[in-house]
Amino acid sequence: MKTRLLRLISMGFAVASLSAAQSVPLTAQEEPHTQRLRYKLFDLGTFGGPASFFNTQLDDLNSHGVSVGASQTPVPDPPNSNGYPCGPGTFVYHAFESHNGVMTDLGALPGANKCSNAQTINELGEVAGNSENDEIDPFLGLYQIRAVVWKNRRIIDLGTLGGNESAAFTINNRGQVVGWATNDIPDPYSFYGAGSQVRAFLWEKGMMRDLGTLGGPDSQAIFLNDRGQVAGDSYINFTPNPDSGVPTSDPFLWENGKMLDLGTLGGTSGQPNWLNRRGQVAGTSNLAGDFTNHPFLWDRGVLIDLGTFGGSNGQALWVNDAGEVVGEADLPGDQVHDAFLWKNGVMTDLGNLGQTSFGYAINSKSQVVGHSQTNDGDYHAFIWQKSGGMVDLNTLIPSNSSLVLRDAYNINDSGVIAGVGLPAGCDDSDTCGHAYVLTPCGGSGDMTDAAPCPAESGVAEAPVTHSTAAKSASAQPHARMRGPYSRLRLGSR
Repeated sequence: MKTRLLRLISMGFAVASLSAAQSVPLTAQEEPHTQRLRYKLFDLGTFGGPASFFNTQLDDLNSHGVSVGASQTPVPDPPNSNGYPCGPGTFVYHAFESHNGVMTDLGALPGANKCSNAQTINELGEVAGNSENDEIDPFLGLYQIRAVVWKNRRIIDLGTLGGNESAAFTINNRGQVVGWATNDIPDPYSFYGAGSQVRAFLWEKGMMRDLGTLGGPDSQAIFLNDRGQVAGDSYINFTPNPDSGVPTSDPFLWENGKMLDLGTLGGTSGQPNWLNRRGQVAGTSNLAGDFTNHPFLWDRGVLIDLGTFGGSNGQALWVNDAGEVVGEADLPGDQVHDAFLWKNGVMTDLGNLGQTSFGYAINSKSQVVGHSQTNDGDYHAFIWQKSGGMVDLNTLIPSNSSLVLRDAYNINDSGVIAGVGLPAGCDDSDTCGHAYVLTPCGGSGDMTDAAPCPAESGVAEAPVTHSTAAKSASAQPHARMRGPYSRLRLGSR
C-alpha cells in the first residue's frame, strides 16, 4: 500500500540530487538474526466498537511508553457527524491514552455523541488532538471540529482564528501546539474544503497565533520541535495550476517569526513528513510535470533529492536526530517498492518479507518499523535492525496472540512499538483493526535492558477504563487523520 503525493509545490532552494546507483540493497535473508528480541503484546481493544487505531507520521508514543490514538465506541454516528474525525466507519470515535496496556477514554467536547482523536503526546503526558463540538458549521452543514489539548485528562478547546474549524497535530515539551485553523475570509482553494482560509497556527499559553503563509491564502503547521521550529506547507500564491485547479503548495520551516520556503524538486506540490530536533525536514515532493514524486531531506538550506531504487516514486516519512531517513522507494518497473534507510548520501534497501515493504519510523538506535507484503499478499508489521535485517514482528510474539500484527507505525528509544493489528475474522484494519503496543522482553538484539518474556500463553489483553467525561476548560469547542499528508476533506468518509 503506497501513499502517493496528492498535493502541489514549486522550485526553491538548492537541490542536491543523489542517484539510485548509490543505493545498497539488503535483503532480510543476508544475515541470520541471532538472539532476537521478543515482545509482550498489549492488544488495546476498543471502547465497544469494532476498531481502534494510531495516527501515522505523528509522535503518538512518548519515551515512557504512553501512547495516544482513537477508538470506536458502540454509538452510531449522528447524521451531522463530521467525517474528518469520525471516519472511516459508522461509529463515534473517542480519543484514548494507553499505558501498560490500560486504555483510557479521554472524552470529547461537550455535546451528545461527539467524535474526538488524540494525535500526539509529549513527555509530560500532555496530549494534542481534535474534537467535534455541538455547533453546526453553516458552510458544511456538519458539526464543527476544534483543536484541543488534554492536560491531566481535562480537555481544553483552543478555538479558531475567527472561522468555524481547527485541528491540532503536535504538542512539544514546552506545551506549545501547532495545527491549522480557519478564519472568516472566503477561499475557493481552501485546504480541506473548509470554505474559508486555513492558516497555520502556534498555540501557547492560551493564545493562538496565525503563522501566515508563503504568499497564498492557506497554510498548515504539522510538526513542532522543542526549539520552537515548525514545519508545514503553504500555498505560495493565489494562482491555480491548470492540472490541479489549486495554487502551488510548498513545505516551509517557521522559526522566530519567519516562514522559510523549503522549495521543491521541480513540481507544484510538496509536503513535510517529519521534523527532528536539529531542524532537518524529511518529506515528499513532486518532480517537474507532477507525474512522479521523490523523497527529500532539507538540511541547513539545501533540499536533497534522496532518489529511488531505480523506479519512479518514493517518499521520506521520518528522520531521527542523527539524520537517518526512512521511507519507501520504487524499484525498476515501479511494481515493487521497498523500505529504505538513507544516511550520508547512501540509500539502503531494507528488503521485504516477500513482495514489498514500507518504512514508517526510526528511533535513535536505528531500529526501523513498518509493514511488508508477504508472498501470500497479506501485510505484516516488521522491525529492521542493523544486526539482523528485517524480521516479521508476528514471529516475535507468542504464537497464540490475539492479533496478526499488520502495521508498525512508531518505535521509541526503549524499543516500544505502536501499531495496528487484525483480530480473528478481521481483514480490514480501518473497519475492525485494533491498536496494539509491543514491549521488548528477553533476547538481546540491539536492546540490552529488556525484561523477561511472559510464558507463551502470556498474551496481554488490555483492560479498558473510561475516564470521567472530559470537561471543557474553555467556552469554545477537529480531527482524525491517518497521516498529515492525507488532507482529508472535512466531512469525508
